[in-house]
Amino acid sequence: MVARRHGRTGAALVAAGLAGLMACSSGCSATGTTDDFLPTDPVELLRRAAPTLVRAGSSKARTEMEMATGGTRVTIRGEGVYDYGHQLGRLRVLLPQDPAGTSEHRPITELLAPGALFMKNRGAGVPADKWVRVDTATLSDGNLVTGGATDPFTAAEVLLGTREAEYIGETEIDGTSVRHYRGTADLTAAARTATEGNQAPLRAAAKGFATSEVPFDAYLDDQGRLRKVRHRFSFVNGTRDGTIAVTSTTVLYDFGVHVTVRLPRSRDIFAGRIAAD
Repeated sequence: MVARRHGRTGAALVAAGLAGLMACSSGCSATGTTDDFLPTDPVELLRRAAPTLVRAGSSKARTEMEMATGGTRVTIRGEGVYDYGHQLGRLRVLLPQDPAGTSEHRPITELLAPGALFMKNRGAGVPADKWVRVDTATLSDGNLVTGGATDPFTAAEVLLGTREAEYIGETEIDGTSVRHYRGTADLTAAARTATEGNQAPLRAAAKGFATSEVPFDAYLDDQGRLRKVRHRFSFVNGTRDGTIAVTSTTVLYDFGVHVTVRLPRSRDIFAGRIAAD
């Protein structure tokens, strides 16, 4: 894989990215919106999830991505912060142990920005002080999967494409009462109304996955803020294993936390090739 330009497209690039990761392996809101003003229609409510996060400002985030292909199941976890107004985030992604359970891998630091993903400790051949930059529009999954964590704001903007949804009931997440919704979103529809930085990545994902339809479970608090979302993606990896199933879960909490994300300078970005794992 080339750090600045990525010639490979389609499921092969996504599979390669995943393989690399495996081998490395109540009250008012700030705007005065209360429960009384939330839409009663689940579809409309979920389509408003992303703009509501922008009004919330920022939060901490936990991510979990589980990938299953053939008889292999791998889970990658991350934790960090996100600024929804500027669409900037920072995650520390923990890679799974090798099958023997003996090797420990350095966490990957990921910086998330509109249209770009920056990774440190990405793989062999990259100097320790350098970042790898990926143009997310060139990835056939729009970076919903390749980075080992779904960008929290992109996860919310997938819900812009909600086609159908139903209310399941009330539950709690980390002691907060939330409402559980289940539905299906269309990535092509989401791309049409997404913010500028997410339009091309979501269009790429709509073409790159096995289907543009994404089943999801979403949990919103009484201010309409997304507290948890679980997406189920699938793509054909072009090998004998066939389809890779991916479940991506994002949990958001501590809204309003201070977030500072400094993107790498040009001279700190690796321009060579990443060695094969």
